[in-house]
Amino acid sequence: MNINFIPVWKGFTFYQEPCHPRTNIMFLKTHKTASSTVMNILFRFTEKFNLTVALPAGRQFHLGYPDSFEAEFVEEFKTTGPSYNIMCNHLRFNLKEVRKVMPVNTTYFSILRNPVSLLESSYVYYKNYAPAFKKSRDVNEYLASPGIYYNKSESGYNIYAKNNMWFDFGYDNNAEDDENYTQSVLRMIEQDFHLILIADYFDESMVLLKNFLCWDLDDVVYFKLNSRSLNTIQSLTPENKEKVKEWCSLDWKLYQHFNKSFWRRIQENIGLKNLYREVNLLRKKQKQLMEKCLLDPVPVNETQIKDKLLKPFQSGDAHILGYNLKHNLDNETLRSCQKMITPELQYMSYLYALQYPDKKRKSINFPSWWS
Repeated sequence: MNINFIPVWKGFTFYQEPCHPRTNIMFLKTHKTASSTVMNILFRFTEKFNLTVALPAGRQFHLGYPDSFEAEFVEEFKTTGPSYNIMCNHLRFNLKEVRKVMPVNTTYFSILRNPVSLLESSYVYYKNYAPAFKKSRDVNEYLASPGIYYNKSESGYNIYAKNNMWFDFGYDNNAEDDENYTQSVLRMIEQDFHLILIADYFDESMVLLKNFLCWDLDDVVYFKLNSRSLNTIQSLTPENKEKVKEWCSLDWKLYQHFNKSFWRRIQENIGLKNLYREVNLLRKKQKQLMEKCLLDPVPVNETQIKDKLLKPFQSGDAHILGYNLKHNLDNETLRSCQKMITPELQYMSYLYALQYPDKKRKSINFPSWWS
């Protein structure tokens, strides 16, 4: 593995400091925050360096979510112990149990999204799952009087309807918004996680992640996954945008706090000029790959996806988009391009078959020639 260099300012001097790529990584995959795209990046990195992933045991696809994570949710943990490099499947964070699975020198990071757009996305995606969403006609009706539709006794199913990011980090999404409580939780998250990214600034986040992990820029090039068609987006009224900040006040404070620390970290460790230089390089590489790999310049509706094994999971009223690859790609290019567009369930299923060839495969199929 190559030694990379990270840009550092000391006083008024800029220089390149050598660093070694980090390979023990725990990513808290929050919901509806572009985390599927991050997961694809981590899965491709896993294959590139022949790493191991802490995958869900048996036929499961999540690491016990929405239950609080336990080490036994990981395949073969009981027999192998903490022998994993990467953890990135959905789970509800429980640091004590995660530490049983991951090495001592693990890097912890996660990603947040503005709660206003997050709630709208969750509403459409989980429309048929969360009782609070089922009972309302659209997101604006829900937000007009959320207390009418939201029932705490149905909290196991309504986690997507209120403070979902707070819940994913392991805390009570129905807790009172008390200043002492919220500040103590924010301090604990700062202690537990080395880095928090912001989905609203995804390219900037990838540059910060690349620098923090001492990876190459090629390692964080991506195609956007799990996006939905524009005609499924519901426009919130200005009043309801403000209501989200009240209804999901814990998420709002979480987002505000780490959005500030995100930009402070960029200023201190990269600098805006260098950040946007790298962002432009990232976008250039992404454009080149899209031209090389993709038949269509934009993602397409599921009905237009030619390879049904690479069709993303559909949920609620969201129409999740996917990609078609160009014809007549050579085998190496085809495989590389396929990995860029592979939805998380298929990729996870493939890595499970690769890591545990003697175990029964997951129920989601992937292109057979990969194995």
